[in-house]
Amino acid sequence: MRIQADRDVCIGAGNCVLAAEDVFDQDDDAVVEVLQDHPGPDQEPEVRNAVAQCPSGALSLVDD
Repeated sequence: MRIQADRDVCIGAGNCVLAAEDVFDQDDDAVVEVLQDHPGPDQEPEVRNAVAQCPSGALSLVDD
């Protein structure tokens, strides 16, 4: 599983960080930053939750 983030679509809500703080962060403009492109299997539930909670649809998952 790989995370894709469209930083141009991100609105800086921060839901991703709240759902998976080890995987997502925000830059000084509150735009999403992906800390781990390929999170481990133990992080999958949190990452899927973060993607589902993204209000702008800036996050998506790609199966490798």
